[in-house]
Amino acid sequence: MADPKALYQEVILDHNRKPRNYGALPQASHHADGHNPLCGDRITVDIDLDGDRIGAIAFEGESCAICKASASMMTVNVKGKSRADAETLIREFREMATGKLGPEGLAHIGRLAVFAGVHDLPTRVKCAILPWHTLHAALNSVATTTTESESDPMHAPIGDA
Repeated sequence: MADPKALYQEVILDHNRKPRNYGALPQASHHADGHNPLCGDRITVDIDLDGDRIGAIAFEGESCAICKASASMMTVNVKGKSRADAETLIREFREMATGKLGPEGLAHIGRLAVFAGVHDLPTRVKCAILPWHTLHAALNSVATTTTESESDPMHAPIGDA
């Protein structure tokens, strides 16, 4: 069996160097901007729905390798899926990345499982889940989102804030 850390690095590097579905989607029916203030990642996600299915999806922006790879893999995995299936995958990915859900039993997520170990790197979890937050925002016609919002699973208020 391949070393999970080596596979993680290989997949991240591949999708960072050659991101899939990178660029603007001029005919997008849905759009959202996402920001991770902790790392400085800023991405946009454009979707063109074909009925209830994601007919086309693209992303662009300035981000770290983990965020870019996560966005690239996300677009590949949700293209052609229904909104409901995409929302389920968003939830499962975020729970896996935050350590609330183990990759076992999630064979259907395929290579996305390489992100299961990111929960061991708390400063990188937000990098991995930003694209998924942004996809969720786009699907729900929310123009902007951030990893510092109350809906972020890693958000922990400080004091009375």
